[in-house]
Amino acid sequence: MPRITFIGAGSTVFAKNVLGDCMLTPALQDFELALFDIDMQRLQESEQMLRNIKENARSRCTIKSYADRREALQGADYVINAIQVGGYDPCTITDFEIPKKYGLRQTIADTVGIGGIFRNLRTIPVLEGIARDMHEVCPNALFLNYTNPMAVLTNWMNTYGGIETVGLCHSVQVCIRDLFLHVGMDPTGVTGRIAGINHMAWLLEVTREGVDLYPEIKRRAREKQKEKHHDMVRLEMMLKFGYYITESSEHNAEYHPYFIKKNYPELIERFNIPLDEYPRRCVNQINKWKTMKNDLVNNKDLQHKRSKEYASFIMEAIETNVPFKIGGNVMNKGLITNLPKEACVEVPCLVDGSGVNPTYIGDLPPQCAALNRTNINTQLLTLEAARTRKKEHIYHAALLDPHTSAELSIDDIVSLCDDLIEAHGDWLPQFS
Repeated sequence: MPRITFIGAGSTVFAKNVLGDCMLTPALQDFELALFDIDMQRLQESEQMLRNIKENARSRCTIKSYADRREALQGADYVINAIQVGGYDPCTITDFEIPKKYGLRQTIADTVGIGGIFRNLRTIPVLEGIARDMHEVCPNALFLNYTNPMAVLTNWMNTYGGIETVGLCHSVQVCIRDLFLHVGMDPTGVTGRIAGINHMAWLLEVTREGVDLYPEIKRRAREKQKEKHHDMVRLEMMLKFGYYITESSEHNAEYHPYFIKKNYPELIERFNIPLDEYPRRCVNQINKWKTMKNDLVNNKDLQHKRSKEYASFIMEAIETNVPFKIGGNVMNKGLITNLPKEACVEVPCLVDGSGVNPTYIGDLPPQCAALNRTNINTQLLTLEAARTRKKEHIYHAALLDPHTSAELSIDDIVSLCDDLIEAHGDWLPQFS
């Protein structure tokens, strides 16, 4: 029986979207949905939730939970990754609270920055184990990575794990919709072209019936910036650098050295930047689960409508050889010519029976490529730290991060890294 393995299946809401989609996809009806998580209670809850959907959707998919990851991966055709190593408590708390002692403030801390670096360093050893298992029990499976930090982890699995991997992120799918919502325009009939790196890909073209919509978008954005709203950072970046960015303002506030600054505290208010946003979301999700659990797990009448998540559409396109276009994170094999070849980039990809096929972009606008490279520097040095297990490369990654280096001295950055290494303890491998 063909198999779709979901690692991190205890993420019940996300499993509902992705695997619920699979159960509604005709080409995936005879697949086994193999569930794995290290949290057995959440795993059982996800299984029960999916069985509720299966019953009401009359799906032919088989659902089975596994306590052993290797068994869950055995013979898989597709592997979906949605793990979070270390969780909110203790690791996310550590990622936020220790930098605060140095005066370094963050919003999300899951991509680059000091929080993103350490999230990578504790996640990559787990991915190493998954890659070893896959080489032995499902070497030809396609790895669909949803876990952040997207660019580094997708890069690791392709480059060092030796596993065919595509990284999938929601921000590309909602980019045009969000922009048009923010500036009060109708997105009907609009087409766009997006490329760059994850969370910092650029809306390079946005047209309707061949007409460039950027002039009107920017005119409205300039008016919009006169009032307080939640997307002020992205609109400011577009007005200064020319192009809209895929990921949210709370993310981009910490990807650049311009917005969160000790010496300019008024910028937080001016650009409406939600410091400590991710910890708040975590606490809210934990509290919300207490009521959501009853709605999902104990709801025998649970229905599901196919979402816009890419996973089921990718698998459907491969199984049916009917093409489907996605925005995917893949290795930069000549795709974006003014970004490093070692980087993981986010570009349009055509998926069909031959797999995931990235499209050629050429040069990004020079200012966009330059901003991407500031984040790629930290990504590549984080990979080097994970590969060599040398502390010096952790320092290098942090020293090159735009936000961290704009706020702290060299000595403080090194000291901060040492404090984070010590605080994470066994969540990290040993670094020499």
